[in-house]
Amino acid sequence: MFNMISEINWIAVLLATIANSLLGGFWFTAIWGKAYFSALGKERGKSEKPAPIFIFGPLVCGLITTVAMAILIYAFNIESLSDAIIFGGIVGVGLLASTTVNTAINPNMPRPILYGVISGSYFILAGLIISLILVAMK
Repeated sequence: MFNMISEINWIAVLLATIANSLLGGFWFTAIWGKAYFSALGKERGKSEKPAPIFIFGPLVCGLITTVAMAILIYAFNIESLSDAIIFGGIVGVGLLASTTVNTAINPNMPRPILYGVISGSYFILAGLIISLILVAMK
């Protein structure tokens, strides 16, 4: 396990985490902002500043996801970009998006399908981008 951790390109992990975070910020504000707030049952206030947890929480979670993906990429010896796309798609759809949709399907989510579509599609794209960055810089 230690050898695996020492073989990870931590600059790639940092870049993939930043890319993931920027994608999320853009995805949930500029692209899907109004629909995302609707899925949450909220009105989008123009002057609302998000609390720090809504900025740093996703960044930390994205880092954890990226490190986990880097470990799996090493363990599975994924080296080609085509394999990175397959791996990123499997992680994006099979783990990230499916968990997000499952979380959305509860009585407290006003519009679970809309939330699942918006957040799930983000996680699919994020899984692909993270995987491609990690493999390209391996």
